[in-house]
Amino acid sequence: MKKFSIALTLVCALWISAGAPTARAAPCLAVTLTGTQSGPQLFNGQAGAGTLVRFGDDSNDCGAVKLQFDAGRGTNMRLSQIGVRPAQLNAIFFTHMHSDHTEGFADIMQLRWNNNSKGPKLDVVCSVDAASPLGFALSCGKFVLHIGDAFIQSGEIAQRRSEDKERLAGGPAELANVLAFTPNDEPQLVWSSGAVKVSAIRSNHVAGHASYRVDTPAGSVVIGGDAGSDVVTPPRVTSTSAQVEKLAQGVDIIVHSAFHPIMGPDKTSGMPALLFYRQSLAPDLGALAKRVGAKHLMLTHLGPSMGTERHGPWKIPGGPLTQADYRNAVESSAFAGNIVVGTDLATIRIPAK
Repeated sequence: MKKFSIALTLVCALWISAGAPTARAAPCLAVTLTGTQSGPQLFNGQAGAGTLVRFGDDSNDCGAVKLQFDAGRGTNMRLSQIGVRPAQLNAIFFTHMHSDHTEGFADIMQLRWNNNSKGPKLDVVCSVDAASPLGFALSCGKFVLHIGDAFIQSGEIAQRRSEDKERLAGGPAELANVLAFTPNDEPQLVWSSGAVKVSAIRSNHVAGHASYRVDTPAGSVVIGGDAGSDVVTPPRVTSTSAQVEKLAQGVDIIVHSAFHPIMGPDKTSGMPALLFYRQSLAPDLGALAKRVGAKHLMLTHLGPSMGTERHGPWKIPGGPLTQADYRNAVESSAFAGNIVVGTDLATIRIPAK
């Protein structure tokens, strides 16, 4: 009788186990600022503009999908600090063709070519060639096509191939898969992998500028880049982009370049109006975040950087700015969500760990 009872218990346990739903690891989204420097100038070791978006679950620490948005100088260094190798990136997205957003790309692709020439290729998502009203074109496609030229001309590619014939003869450009799109005033899907969807929209800064939104089961994030208003001189309602606002409706996190009003032409910095007015201001970003219902606002690409006495050649009226100065500027808009005044490797995770 005892043996029968034990057997019956085991059968019941197996039946209950088979019928019960399998526990699944909770999905998560992590957004990390890989660089927060504004413009080509240097300050205090800050890396150039960039944002890493990771999606996964607790079992892989949000690391199943890794997307890099822009890649300023030092991107590889920052990625290495959080254990992300170039070969692990699924795609890279460029907002525009300014060097402070792109010059780390050569480093990423050269290391990927050196260590992972067998692939897979890296998806590079960006605008089609964009004609400037000044008579030239900004071309992501040509930038990527020629990313390895200096290494080819120096002889390094040939030298390293002599050590390992599996490295591609054409250099790092052969490992890039360019996915070009034409930005317009409505969001469009430009990349996807499983449950991760990336949309883009046109935004104003320079020709071909685009902003992106990543939607995942864990949450969503908009990367505004250097977007500003289509109205580039006062009077205007806001310095922020109407297109970014459309893209950001109901989003969880907004990552955006931010200028402080102290740099304006009505102050004494000497910064040219053309450069100042094509950026979004911190108070207006707070107002935008409030209107779209965002929970988090991450200011990056700060103009000026916190603690610096000059923004490039232009002085900071009243002296260096602090985190409190930027926070106060955002809070003047009555935005009550979480404000992150960006420093390299600042991260928001949804859900919080």
